[in-house]
Amino acid sequence: MACAGMVLLLGATACASAPQLEGNLYRGEGFSFRFDPPDDGGTGWRRLDHSHALAYRNDGHQASILVHGRCDLDSDDVPLVALKNHLFLQFTDREVHTEEVVPFDGREALHTELTAKLDGVPMRYDVWVLKKDGCVFDLLYAAPPEQFASGHGTFQRMVDGFATVEREGAEARRGI
Repeated sequence: MACAGMVLLLGATACASAPQLEGNLYRGEGFSFRFDPPDDGGTGWRRLDHSHALAYRNDGHQASILVHGRCDLDSDDVPLVALKNHLFLQFTDREVHTEEVVPFDGREALHTELTAKLDGVPMRYDVWVLKKDGCVFDLLYAAPPEQFASGHGTFQRMVDGFATVEREGAEARRGI
């Protein structure tokens, strides 16, 4: 999937200030998280310049990884399934392989693997959707079905290493 297709997944989510990446700490608008970045020691993963998500691409695997957060939305009452479905509104032929609610970063998250088409091109996705402290986090891996396994381990390490980090002023934002 071209990088432009990945942007469609998170299309209307622009932030007011530029995100910052410092080592394994990513700071966005109202949130921060730690993660295990893809090993750049010859594995082919490179960071993409993206204005409102942490994004990586591996051309050899034809795979992309996106980690996105957004806060201060009226998402508290929106079910995780609806948040996941919103990511795939413009996709066709969606086939869910697995979907489960699992413990993740001290909360419940929706973990889904599915195949879907965008502009007639099938891709396989591994998606994690988490609501925490007034924010929604989407972690997404995409690759052609036949290439899915080749880069999936890198994404799983990122998921395993993901943890939100309390931002200064977050307590005030939540009214604590």
